Amino acid sequence: MARRGSLSDSSESDSEDSSLSDSELQEAFSRGALKPGLNVVLEARPKRLNDVDGLKQCLSEFRQQLAWVERLDVTSGQVVDPVSQTASSKDAVDPENDFQREMSFYRQAQTAVLEALPRLRKLQVPTRRPDDYFAEMAKSDQQMQKIRQKLKSKQEAMERSEKAKQLRAMRKYGKKVQTEILQRRQKEKKNMLNAVKKYQKGLSDKLDFLDEEQTSSQGNKKGSATQRMKKGPNAKRRYKNQKFGFGGKKKGSKWNTKESFNDVSSFRSKVAHNKGPGKGGKKALNKRPGKRARQKMKSRAR
Repeated sequence: MARRGSLSDSSESDSEDSSLSDSELQEAFSRGALKPGLNVVLEARPKRLNDVDGLKQCLSEFRQQLAWVERLDVTSGQVVDPVSQTASSKDAVDPENDFQREMSFYRQAQTAVLEALPRLRKLQVPTRRPDDYFAEMAKSDQQMQKIRQKLKSKQEAMERSEKAKQLRAMRKYGKKVQTEILQRRQKEKKNMLNAVKKYQKGLSDKLDFLDEEQTSSQGNKKGSATQRMKKGPNAKRRYKNQKFGFGGKKKGSKWNTKESFNDVSSFRSKVAHNKGPGKGGKKALNKRPGKRARQKMKSRAR
């Protein structure tokens, strides 16, 4: 409260610039350390002067005339934006736009590197680390191996994801082609049925749909025949054709005719029914030996 009484006309910004807090000022006032004249009321902020001569003098004092290889400083002029092909200046770069500001820094750094590398190569200064260079790293080899494995697993996961996306796209395209073919066939079938209905009702006397169907079937047959002629049967098929023929209807020498059906001169009932001399018929052929005979046969075999 005492500070506010002593600084009744000071602004709020002046109180923020003070190095002491309110509690410290109150303690100092209670001790009697605050005296008139210590706190000065400022009507306005002091004007900052741009002392160009003083700055140049200071620059000339600490500037050292060294070779460029000792300084390695690069000053780039206007940087051209590769997208818009326009020179970026301070007025063009919005300092409040983070992306634009960082891109301006990136382009300036890139231009400086492209300018400095040829000069270093001309001075025969190596810019790449040699293969046999050894330096102690901040992280251990085990930690770096873990990081490498993690990056590798990430890359493999991304590759698997890309392959899965490609497979999904191929399946989608295959389904699309299949549906288009089915739709086309359904449309052709519908058109043919409509043409058949018109012909049945007498609304049309054209049979073009039959000609188209015949020509398409003939074309398919010709195509398959030409393919067969070009390809030809393999060796296995040729051997079977030579051995067994080509199938189909045979000469029919074993077929009955009217004369062979009526001719019974060569029929022998005993031979036909297996009742000839020395034969016991069908039951005799299939008769099983008795139990004793089977045991004797087993004993002989032993």
